[in-house]
Amino acid sequence: MIYATNAVPVNAAGEPELTRSDVWAGLEAKANNALPFVPAMTHCEVLEQRSAVGFDREIEFRGQRFVERITLEPESRVTFTRIAGEVLGTIANEIEENEGGELSLRFSFALVLKGVVPGSAEEAEYAEGMKGDYLKAVEATLGAIRRVARGETVGV
Repeated sequence: MIYATNAVPVNAAGEPELTRSDVWAGLEAKANNALPFVPAMTHCEVLEQRSAVGFDREIEFRGQRFVERITLEPESRVTFTRIAGEVLGTIANEIEENEGGELSLRFSFALVLKGVVPGSAEEAEYAEGMKGDYLKAVEATLGAIRRVARGETVGV
């Protein structure tokens, strides 16, 4: 299993001050259409609305197609559970707040590669690529949310 987690501060010097609601609006938009937020993603389509806080979507990431079940926990977390594809598992984007009220966006994933031996060099190589891609995705997500806060349009 490939597991990684990393938290990135939400607010940065010289950028608009983002609130939890700002970050949540961005995460919700990303869940519905990740293309403006995730540079390595080339396809994102909602397949089925399952409830007010859950839906399935099809994505293409790093050249592979997946179906993900999205669960929204308003103002807190989005969970992406891979239910079809060559890499299964869970990805979470979570808004955290420290004792001083500073926000961070935590990205975590726990993934299993079909047909790849756990602990193998192939798994390690894939893991390194995933970590880099997802760190870029978190930074791109915050960048898109900041652009919205500046009044810019974000979309495909």
